[in-house]
Amino acid sequence: MLDRSPVRRGRGTVQAVRDTVTFARDVEALGYHRFWVSEHHGVPGVAGSAPAVLAAAIAGATQRIRVGTGGVMLPNHRPLVIAEQFGVLAALHPGRIDLGLGRSVGFVEGVRRARGQGKDAADGFGGQVRELLAFFRGDSAYPGVHAIPAEGQSVSVFLLATGVGAGLAAELGLPLVIAPARGEQAMLDAISRYREQFRSDIADPYVVVSTAVAVADTAEQAQRLLLPEAWSTVYSRSHGVFPPLAPAEEILALPMTERERTRLGEVLAGQISGTPEEVADRLGTLVRRTGADELLISTSTYDPAERVDSFAALAALAGLSVPA
Repeated sequence: MLDRSPVRRGRGTVQAVRDTVTFARDVEALGYHRFWVSEHHGVPGVAGSAPAVLAAAIAGATQRIRVGTGGVMLPNHRPLVIAEQFGVLAALHPGRIDLGLGRSVGFVEGVRRARGQGKDAADGFGGQVRELLAFFRGDSAYPGVHAIPAEGQSVSVFLLATGVGAGLAAELGLPLVIAPARGEQAMLDAISRYREQFRSDIADPYVVVSTAVAVADTAEQAQRLLLPEAWSTVYSRSHGVFPPLAPAEEILALPMTERERTRLGEVLAGQISGTPEEVADRLGTLVRRTGADELLISTSTYDPAERVDSFAALAALAGLSVPA
C-alpha cells in the first residue's frame, strides 16, 4: 500500500508523519506485503517530503513488511546520494527495502526554484536511473567513486510510469508501477508496450497497478471515505493548493461550482469503492484487464480509524495473513 502522509485538518503536519508510522504497523499486522511512502515538497496537505527518512522510521518500527517509496523523485537528487541512503536502509533492514523512482520535479514553480531545479531537470531521468543502478552494481562511471554501503545490497528498484517511464522500465528490465491517470486505455497500451519491449536475462516483466480503494458496509459509506482526498485534488486543480483533508460531511455541504462537481465526480469515478462484494468484483476485473502482478493501494481519508477498517476489509477479501 501507498501512504502520502496526508495532513488532516486540525491534526497538523507533525501528526501526519506520526500517523504514517502508526499506520505502517497496522498494515503489517493485517498481512500486507509492502508499505510505500511518497515525496512531495511544499504541499500544505501532504507531509511526506523526505521519503528516505520516513522509510527508515517505518522500517525501524516494523518487523516483516517491505518498506519503500512510490516514489523518490530522482531529478530532485543526485543518484549517488540516493544510492547511499538506500544502501544504508538495506544494510540495516536486509531483504526489506524497495526503491520506487519517479521523474517529477515539483508541484509549483516556487518549489522548483527552492530546490534549484527547472522543469527540464526531468529530461535527464533515464540517465539518472542508469547512473543510480550502476552505483548499486559497483561499476560507476566515476573512477574511484563508490556508493558505500550500497554496492551488493539487495534493493528492489521500481519505475513509476510517467511519460517515458514504461519504455524506460522495459529497456532496463525493471518492474513497472502504473496508474490509470490518463485513462484506462492509455494505461493498458503502456502496459502492453512494456511487456513487448521488456529486455532482461535475469527477470520477467512485472506490473504493479496503483489505484485508490475504499471498502465499507455500503457503497455510500465507502465513497465517503475517498471523498476528502478527491475534493482536495479537485481544489488543487482550481486553486493551485492541495489543502488538508476535511470531513466528508463538510465537503458535501460546500457550495461547489458546476465545474467542481463535475471534476469531483470524475475523480471518484476513477477510483474503486463499495461493499466487499463490489470491490472484489472491480479489483478482479482490473487484474484481469491489466494482468497485474501486484496492486498498490492507497486510501487517504479524514478518519485514520476508518482507513484501518477499510484496509482490514480489503485484507479479508484478499485472504491476507501474517506469517508465523
